[in-house]
Amino acid sequence: MSVSPEGVELVTVLVDLPFRDGYVRSIISVSLYVSGVAVALSTLFSVPVALVLGFTDFRGKQLVKSVINTGMGFPSVVVGLVVLFAVSNQGPLGALDLVFTKEAMIVSQFVLATPPITAISLAAVSSVGDDVRDAARALGGTRLDVALVVIKEARYGIATAILAGFGRAISEVGSVLIVGGNITSASGVSKTRTLTTAIQLEARQGQYDTALVLGAVLVALVLAVNAVVVRFGDAGAMNR
Repeated sequence: MSVSPEGVELVTVLVDLPFRDGYVRSIISVSLYVSGVAVALSTLFSVPVALVLGFTDFRGKQLVKSVINTGMGFPSVVVGLVVLFAVSNQGPLGALDLVFTKEAMIVSQFVLATPPITAISLAAVSSVGDDVRDAARALGGTRLDVALVVIKEARYGIATAILAGFGRAISEVGSVLIVGGNITSASGVSKTRTLTTAIQLEARQGQYDTALVLGAVLVALVLAVNAVVVRFGDAGAMNR
């Protein structure tokens, strides 16, 4: 059985398709964009919440802390289902038309990243001694001044919290697959496909070379995040 040159060329194109037109690069770009925006928004929400919980006592505080700690282990697929319902036509955010978009993925990762960032930031804020707060007050500092002093003392723990949240977001697969749809354009450029969902798809289709490349990139990113976390942790320990 002979194969025509046209057939050989077609097979070559099909084999090279995953790497054509910046396929891998676009997947990395989508992953970093979605996770970066989600963690940035989560940080703007989580750190103030941690400060409020660390500075005030109120009825139900332990319940709030329990909910936050529970959220750290909440199933990601359930989060994806809830977000998908919220952005669907029947949901409260249906008018925004966010189904299978990067924005829906950002919402999902925001929900997943918020509990660890809040919990670790709260632990860092709570670890700042009362003597530091009392000294700030004795120098005539306002509540804002005291809060800024506490943030400065807890900065390494807060940085660790942010990086831990990013690590969870960038390695997420279940929720982003549900709300994002794992979509690429006709030319093979990623629209909502991330590193984790692409690895799953490529491995299922037998494209092990592509899956291994994407897996290596994901591992490199996670290792880089872990290295930064350890660096911050060591720096925080040395400055205490």
